[in-house]
Amino acid sequence: MHVPDGFIDAPASVAAGVFAAGAVAVSLRGARRELDERTAPLAGLVAAFVFAVQMLNFPVAAGTSGHLMGGALAAILVGPYTAVLCLSVVLLLQGIFFADGGLTALGVNITVMGVVTVVVAYAVFRLLTGLLPRTRRSATASAFVAALVSVPASAAAFTLLYWIGGTTDIPIGKVFTAMVGVHVLIGIGEAIITALTVGAVLAVRPDLVHGVQGSLAAPLKLRIDGELVDAPAATRDPEPAPARRSTRGFWITGLVSAFLLAGVVSFYASADPDGLERVAADQGIDEKVEEHGAADSPLADYGVGDIANARLSGGLAGVIGVSATVVVGTGVFWVIRRRREEPGDAPRDRDHENA
Repeated sequence: MHVPDGFIDAPASVAAGVFAAGAVAVSLRGARRELDERTAPLAGLVAAFVFAVQMLNFPVAAGTSGHLMGGALAAILVGPYTAVLCLSVVLLLQGIFFADGGLTALGVNITVMGVVTVVVAYAVFRLLTGLLPRTRRSATASAFVAALVSVPASAAAFTLLYWIGGTTDIPIGKVFTAMVGVHVLIGIGEAIITALTVGAVLAVRPDLVHGVQGSLAAPLKLRIDGELVDAPAATRDPEPAPARRSTRGFWITGLVSAFLLAGVVSFYASADPDGLERVAADQGIDEKVEEHGAADSPLADYGVGDIANARLSGGLAGVIGVSATVVVGTGVFWVIRRRREEPGDAPRDRDHENA
């Protein structure tokens, strides 16, 4: 659902840009609480993985395809604040280098794909994991539902922006029905990909899934008169802090997977227009679409210029994109992590100033 330039007018695009900038600013502060020395590089990996999987359009209806948005996946794996930054990095690189998503519509895309999906998905996920039994199966099912809901929510957010500042005069009811309808189908694909990925990580490294930290362990039970009851807090022995395992193997496996998806599997992705493109063409939303400002980029449309072989061109573009995303994303998250204040720093500074 990468919105191109020309769908939304300048005032609405500016307003969305201001909102997106505010969301990114809030997320920069919030991510400091979510990131540590292990999760900073993993957040860069999540951004690269989202970039890779977004290249894999899958068919959802006759002549229409969809692709992962990634808000739910990123929020569950690395936390909502960091997830907004992950999606922002991906959308920025896609817009500048791959001519995917308008440059003046960057704020619209971050709002619709990077904020709405994350907020809705994480809220649904936390609600469900709080109500359901604290098991890996329940967490995986919650991820499925959260991802499924987040996609039509994103479509509804686009419809709201179109209602405020659409450049063509199309009845908003028709736009809403078409957008939400097709994106419910896309949401099923998003839900499957998200659940499979979250379930796989839970199976091997549940300690790296932000959304379930401290919630999978069942409370201690005692059998009294034949019935199981929660043990009183005073009788529970404190659990020793688990030894931290290296994330190097997990990081390498994830990066290799991203390279394979973007460099090889993407060649077999559906070439049909995605949900927004199909609705725009059918409803006339694209009447005033503008040429992308980065149309002359050597990586435009996810291909490397001057390479005639389509498989090689697309695969190389995917590998370049994953590499750039993991480098930029990891660098950004490492800087955020380094700037996080350690406990006691502020008091020592104040004492030094008073002295």
